[in-house]
Amino acid sequence: MADRDLERRVVGPGFHAQVYAVVREVPRGHVTTYGDVATLLGSPRVARHVGWALAALGEGDADVPWHRVINSRGTISYRGDTLRGVQQTTMLAAEGIRLDERGRVVDFAARRWPYPSRVIG
Repeated sequence: MADRDLERRVVGPGFHAQVYAVVREVPRGHVTTYGDVATLLGSPRVARHVGWALAALGEGDADVPWHRVINSRGTISYRGDTLRGVQQTTMLAAEGIRLDERGRVVDFAARRWPYPSRVIG
């Protein structure tokens, strides 16, 4: 199957719900990456789509711990929304996750969620 075909299959109806289901599994005090979520859903190529799904969360989606998803460098992706980045930093700090002076999660390797090896979808 071509990469584009796989991407279309993964990012189809219900994709946001699948992203939210995976993110709900990330335990308090841990983080994961957009790419980890995408890989768990079947295609590491859709990491950007994971970010868009999380950006689409509304007030009624408080049960989805979006703040636990960061980029592969172990930092918050601000993407022009500094208020949301500050909120994410605050929420992570409340769970004992600190950022260093460069904005990277302190002890990123230990804090990174060792997600299950199964693919969802």
